[in-house]
Amino acid sequence: MSEEKKGFFARLKQGLSKTRDNIVRGIDSVFGGFSAIDDDFFDELEEILIMGDIGVNATNDILERLKEQISKKHVKEPAECRQLLIDSIREQMQVGDEAYDFEKEKSVVMVIGVNGVGKTTSVGKLAGKLKEKGRKVLIAAADTFRAAAGDQLAEWARRADVPMVGGSEGADPASVVFDAVTAAKARGVDVLLIDTAGRLHNKKNLMEELRKMNRIIDREFPDVHRENLIVLDGTTGQNALIQAREFGEVAELTGIILTKMDGTAKGGIAVAIQSELKIPVKYIGVGETIEDLQRFHSDEFVNALFEVNTEDESSGEDLRP
Repeated sequence: MSEEKKGFFARLKQGLSKTRDNIVRGIDSVFGGFSAIDDDFFDELEEILIMGDIGVNATNDILERLKEQISKKHVKEPAECRQLLIDSIREQMQVGDEAYDFEKEKSVVMVIGVNGVGKTTSVGKLAGKLKEKGRKVLIAAADTFRAAAGDQLAEWARRADVPMVGGSEGADPASVVFDAVTAAKARGVDVLLIDTAGRLHNKKNLMEELRKMNRIIDREFPDVHRENLIVLDGTTGQNALIQAREFGEVAELTGIILTKMDGTAKGGIAVAIQSELKIPVKYIGVGETIEDLQRFHSDEFVNALFEVNTEDESSGEDLRP
């Protein structure tokens, strides 16, 4: 395990401490407090998972899988179920390697989400990650609605050492996207990252805006790999799920960037979102620096959540995109 990966894992483990108190302590009390695997045992487990923001659908899936394993392995003691439950959650959250194809291909990545979730910051961090990998990156500042968005993004572009195409406040976001696509093609850019406006209160305008942007990309860059990544704030729990559903009506979401996972008691939402929306969590953020945004690995997440000893474990690939 690389030093950076170890450091990120330690921060993730620390960041999930409140979630651990919220979910894992309760789960362990069920495993330790019941003498039989019966309906009461499953009812108690179900309540703890749902209350821990894992959500009804994900909880049902996890418990169904757990029951199958208990039956298949002839498990009789509640205490023996802990590892089975951990494996069930781990399996629920697997993300295939093809989820990151856009990192290797010529791609246009639209980053969407409400204001305040860390969207602009995520664009900057992702740009830095891709630049480190040797990719030629261009950022488009298509959030022309919020006065400070362009300045904030320009600062991240400077930190990541990547160029930016921006529009003045109040400019048409679609025209920014057109300029950015034109520049990306002319400069032979590998990945164009587009920061978009984060307002949901006027969904009709937002839909029309995103449709226009999509039409421009389809027309000007027809064969490029496309991604729509939604940024969600881990501290908002079930609200994150609602936001993802609403944006899902506006754009075809291909992945989730889950931010602010340091210090939230609602980290279970990572499981719920993937289960409810069938959209993979692709990146997870636990802090302010570029290193604090990493690819999501279900092994890393579940090990950190349940404090599984990882001394001898390696999930193979480095966490760094």
